[in-house]
Parts: sequence; C-alpha cells; structure tokens
Amino acid sequence: MSVVKSLALFALAALSEIGGAWLVWQGVREHKGWAWIGTGVIALGVYGFVATLQDDANFGRILAAYGGVFVAGSLAWGMVMDGFRPDRYDIAGALVCLVGVAVIMYAPRAA
Repeated sequence: MSVVKSLALFALAALSEIGGAWLVWQGVREHKGWAWIGTGVIALGVYGFVATLQDDANFGRILAAYGGVFVAGSLAWGMVMDGFRPDRYDIAGALVCLVGVAVIMYAPRAA
C-alpha cells in the first residue's frame, strides 16, 4: 500500500472517529438529541471498519499510529467546528505525535 493511501485511510478514520465522538458530545452535552447521538455511534462504527483497511496486519501498530493522527485531528476539528485556538504547546504536541506516526508506520523494517 502506498503511503498516500495509508494517510488517506488515517484521515478517513479520524473524520469518522472524531466526527462520531463530536456528534455524541453534541447530542448529550449540547442537548441536540438522539438523532445526533445515533449518527455519532454509526460514525464510530465506521471508524472501526476503516482501521481494518490498512495493509499492516498488526492491530497494535495501526492503533498506536492512529493515536497520533487522532491527537492532531482532534485539535484541527476543534478549530474548525468549535472555534478552538491551540497554543504553541498544543501545536508542538501534535507535531510530535505526527512524527511518531511517521516513525511507527513508515520507517523501513527488515522483511
């Protein structure tokens, strides 16, 4: 699998998981109701399937790498959807996480 395809799957997983969690949050915390909650639960389920599309067969590696994508994606989601403004430490932390993703997923390994 190409790095571009792998990154696209990570982006789709992030949209599904972060979007699903945000929808549940809106449904519960912002009192928007069961339709929002249900849609969020479905999106969270989609995330579970998207993660399986990565070529690497190691669940732990995929989910560990996705954790870094989740951190950066959550900050970006908050900026777009909730007007959150990250400080320099948020940004630095997200960049560290994304470097971790690159090392975990794309470092050359012995066959």
